[in-house]
Amino acid sequence: MARQPTIAVFTKNRVNPAYDAARLAADRVAAEAGARAVHYVPQIPDHVGQQKALAAEALAARPDAVILNPTDDLQMEEDLARFAAAEIPVVLIINRMKGKAVAFVGSDDEAIGRKAADALVASLQGKGRVVALEGLSSVPTSRARMRGLHDSLARAPGIEFLGARVGHLLQEPAKAAMAELLAAHPNIDGVWTANDMMAFGALDALRDAGRTATVVGVNGLPAAIDHIEHGRMLASVDFSAFNIAAIATRAVLRHLAGKPVPPEIMVPAELIDRSNCHRWKLPFEQRPCPAWDEIVR
Repeated sequence: MARQPTIAVFTKNRVNPAYDAARLAADRVAAEAGARAVHYVPQIPDHVGQQKALAAEALAARPDAVILNPTDDLQMEEDLARFAAAEIPVVLIINRMKGKAVAFVGSDDEAIGRKAADALVASLQGKGRVVALEGLSSVPTSRARMRGLHDSLARAPGIEFLGARVGHLLQEPAKAAMAELLAAHPNIDGVWTANDMMAFGALDALRDAGRTATVVGVNGLPAAIDHIEHGRMLASVDFSAFNIAAIATRAVLRHLAGKPVPPEIMVPAELIDRSNCHRWKLPFEQRPCPAWDEIVR
């Protein structure tokens, strides 16, 4: 009987449902192929030191391959190099980083940030005051999405950008950051956020302050779909960690089987609003994992 391949899967936390979905997809695709996904997740969300310790654990366990979403694209470079030195192939997901890897699987984050911002600007009819909630500067996805936001705003002279706060891509820190923005600015018409978890935090802060604003996010999480359907959020963008992890797992399995894998695989990300949100109402447990040929052509 052939040995069951083991894939070490690194995600950044257990508080963002997007990563729950990523782990689910990796498990399902691995199981379909007779492989096994083993998950390495920091106990403290997005903690670099803990992810580095988990990388050492994985190295000692000698998995057949690694899927890595780095908590910090600079500080995890030496860990990526250690996997390479041990001849353990790595597929990077979501956040790019320098170093030897079989492939990167993600989406065009700058375009995603721009797409969400364009929807916000359009809803405000090109006039109003806007704030942003971003992740740490160590997170490549957040940096790229912020570039997309600023690109969109540069084409909207009627929009006044009041400023940004770091919401750490998590709900409670984003709620606190949004409360600071609300205290500093008596009039806020729109809130752009780099992910849905921060959009939820913004909604919580707006509710507690008895204020309203148009909110957009990124990820297309089930709770965001509900908010969009009921008019509490304007839109999200389907940056799907579920689809990304599924394709990354297929990429790893192809590499282990000696099949070709392109060095970069970009997963499409669509704007979700009330006109189409019904298409995302299916729970992740019931969603099909995308086939290789659906994404890689």
